[in-house]
Amino acid sequence: MTENTEREPLAEAVLHEGATEPPFTGRYWNAKASGTYRCAGCGAPLFASSDKYDSGSGWPSFVRPMTETNVSERADRSHGMVRTEVLCASCGGHLGHVFDDGPGPNGLRYCINSAALLLDEE
Repeated sequence: MTENTEREPLAEAVLHEGATEPPFTGRYWNAKASGTYRCAGCGAPLFASSDKYDSGSGWPSFVRPMTETNVSERADRSHGMVRTEVLCASCGGHLGHVFDDGPGPNGLRYCINSAALLLDEE
């Protein structure tokens, strides 16, 4: 697994406190490498690079998780908004949010914090 040591404090804040990294600053928002994106908290496989796309949002965006069972969702009513939070199903770490404005057949955009991810490059 790729090390994420320089992101450790931010990863902790994102995964365990629901923080969000600023847009266009995370290590993976514009990454093009092939591989598997894993949870920075527990290493569970979450997203495939083949499902990543440039949404223009400044965060890594995916059309779907690797498997539906690897992520869970719950309502997030913080900051005066109603959104759907995405969590690692294995460790419960906050990953980001899912929105219904994505491309592809399901129309979803999984907007995920780089700090919550580690990339195993192929």
